[in-house]
Amino acid sequence: MKRIFAIALALIAMTACTTNTRTNPFFEEWNTPFGIPPFEQIEESDYLPALEEGIKQHNAEIDAIVANTEAPTFDNVIAAYDQSGHLLAKVAGVLFNLAETDNTPTLETIVEKATTLVAEHGNDITFNKALFEKVEAVNKQKSSLGLTREQEMVLDKVYRSFADNGIALDEAGQARMKEINTELSVLGNRFGNYLLKENNAFKDQFGVAISEYRDVMAQLEDRDAREKMYHAFAARGNNGNEYDTKEIIINILKLKEEKARLLGYDTPAAQILSDKMAKTPETVDAFLANIFQYAVARAKEEVKDMQAMMDADIRDGKIKVGTKIKPWDWFYYSEKVRKAKYALDEELVKPYFQMENVRQGVFNTASKLYGLQFEKIENAPKYHPDVEAFKVSDADGSLIGVLLTDYFPRESKRGGAWMNNIREQYVTLEGQMVRPIIVNVGNFNKPTEDTPSLLSIDNVETMFHEFGHALHGLLSQCHYATVSGTAVARDFVELPSQINENWAFQKEVLTGYAKHYQTGEVIPDELVNKILAARTFNQGFMTTELCAASILDMKWHELASVEGVDIVKFEAQACKEMGLIDEIIPRYRTTYFNHIFNSGYSAGYYSYLWAEVLDKDAFELFKQKGIFDPATAMSFRHNILEKGGSEEPMTLYKKFRGAEPDPDALLRARGLK
Repeated sequence: MKRIFAIALALIAMTACTTNTRTNPFFEEWNTPFGIPPFEQIEESDYLPALEEGIKQHNAEIDAIVANTEAPTFDNVIAAYDQSGHLLAKVAGVLFNLAETDNTPTLETIVEKATTLVAEHGNDITFNKALFEKVEAVNKQKSSLGLTREQEMVLDKVYRSFADNGIALDEAGQARMKEINTELSVLGNRFGNYLLKENNAFKDQFGVAISEYRDVMAQLEDRDAREKMYHAFAARGNNGNEYDTKEIIINILKLKEEKARLLGYDTPAAQILSDKMAKTPETVDAFLANIFQYAVARAKEEVKDMQAMMDADIRDGKIKVGTKIKPWDWFYYSEKVRKAKYALDEELVKPYFQMENVRQGVFNTASKLYGLQFEKIENAPKYHPDVEAFKVSDADGSLIGVLLTDYFPRESKRGGAWMNNIREQYVTLEGQMVRPIIVNVGNFNKPTEDTPSLLSIDNVETMFHEFGHALHGLLSQCHYATVSGTAVARDFVELPSQINENWAFQKEVLTGYAKHYQTGEVIPDELVNKILAARTFNQGFMTTELCAASILDMKWHELASVEGVDIVKFEAQACKEMGLIDEIIPRYRTTYFNHIFNSGYSAGYYSYLWAEVLDKDAFELFKQKGIFDPATAMSFRHNILEKGGSEEPMTLYKKFRGAEPDPDALLRARGLK
């Protein structure tokens, strides 16, 4: 998943001094490989002064657009707006990345202040009536301007950023909208910080990182210990302590509801979905309901298989008579079923999935598909010793961008996996191409003194997934930052990431990177065949928990009011109404659902399934033509990965595929239909 900081990049970097003895690194050009931030030179005290100066400079650039006496044109309004805010984006690209990956108590305080400053600055722009009048003037004449399709999309996106955020409100309405936007930014950041504290408390209690929970539960024989760990895992944010998230959630939802009403919508879901591919909550609800019926039916069959395994343990006297499968049993007994059905023991697979080898397999796949080359940048600046940097080049040797990888958990890093932009791709007004700097973040097992980082099957899939996002950012060939890279509709952004997962376990890919960390032996065909045979195993559970979380997200955002709503009771009722079986909980329960309360997936978690329809349908073409067919790969690169948001998503997809996606492609791929 990508965390987007939506401030456009600018034309010229400016300099200023903060003290008589030392220059703030943000006020200098970075004389580093490919412009990687000089992380080791940046001090925490540098951020706020640089951010404040960035806002000052951005305001001056906006004022210049407004003060221009020439007739409004695309170049002097829209392009100038797209190119503004360079210093601000430079600071934010570093600061907000570190807030998620290497936080400190001091940085946490800085980020809370910075979040307020940036939100207020965004409000000042969004409600700048004089600026909007310029934008509107260009928009009214767009059909006669001879714009490229990308320029039309940029204009539309800029215009909507004003129109859809309350520029037409009266003075009181605009003032209130500004307050709402700022409060939402602060509360979202606080939610993320609280969840980090809860995740660390879980690790302190059990010695298990949140990212390791599923793997540990699959191997933990002690049922009482499993139950205890499950309850602690599922209660994060709901412990009644100082980091309980329920009050924050209610306040976030109240603000979203008020914002939707101000903009003329009945619910937050209706407002949020208005510019997405799905368009309406009803479309999303029907989409999820269709998938859920197939998923939960399969999950019920999986429960029967696991119960049979549990009954064998009852007969052996390992557990008491009459014991039934509970949520804390799922990973343990599903692993037993997998071993019995496919003779696939994950612990026998992990030695072949050394992190560095898997990453090389990811790189090799991109090389074979898109002609990319990867070269480690020795002695590159880094914000943490775990970070590694790679120069990414095209087949002709030209620079594509820089990739930073940060794969190991630590207490200062939030859980999960994601892609971030430190610098977006764009073209300056002088025609200079600026190439991106991308970060891939994960929380995989950290190496020990005796053993390297060994990944689970899920970890491998996650690395391929996040690298798909990285490809979307790296390969971007847009002119304008407003639409470059992953700046696309939320329910389209997961297509590049999810389709990349499809290569992870193809036999010819596996045998290239899966080598035993001790012997160097290539993974044997027997084990490869077992992995492939088990690819649709447990998909009832996997799809049900994902779909349940998506439905829960929609249920919250389809409310017109949360006044008096009890979070725990509402979630329980939502799960009952959707038909969720007792043995499964949503992938994310409300109190630790970071995606929808802090990461831009509000009324959007369905996007993973929506994009999977596209990715499975697209990969069927690869399977027909050959998974490394050059023409198909280059078509996907040119029509999807390079285009960003420079065209409507479905138009891009049909240019690649030649038709709209088959909605049953997801069900077929998951073995559900």
